[in-house]
Amino acid sequence: MLTKLEKRILASIQGDISVTKQPYLEIAEQLGISENTFLEKLKELCDRGVIRRFGATIRHQKSGFKANAMVAWKVDEKQIDEVGKKMASFRQVSHCYRRNPNGDWPYNLYTMIHAGDEESCRKTALKMSEATSVNTYTLLFSREELKKTSMEYFPQDNKE
Repeated sequence: MLTKLEKRILASIQGDISVTKQPYLEIAEQLGISENTFLEKLKELCDRGVIRRFGATIRHQKSGFKANAMVAWKVDEKQIDEVGKKMASFRQVSHCYRRNPNGDWPYNLYTMIHAGDEESCRKTALKMSEATSVNTYTLLFSREELKKTSMEYFPQDNKE
């Protein structure tokens, strides 16, 4: 069960967070609590598993990247943790996920590469392949962004 304050905190972080020196202080003030209380409650929600992941979304077009590719890799399951860590360490990679292969789609590790152009994405994927000895992969280039929003679990005006 979530308390009223916990629901309000969750509502306050489910959308965009200001890129400022003290974003959590600003949110806490809007909620009428101290920054320390806000951070303690966030930690409690994480510890309880209510919040499993806290991440940032890159608006790659606004940050100067003109190309991005989701690279699907076929990695030996015995090596997936090691390979995933190595691939995630590339600065061009913003996301690295393990997924279950499905039917005719044998890929189980996915990385999102951002670059100035498609050829740079290809070169990064090749370097990643060479660094990990994973040779079976395919690049899926983004052509158009149709939707990019955060999930909304609680309305912003949640007073309960």
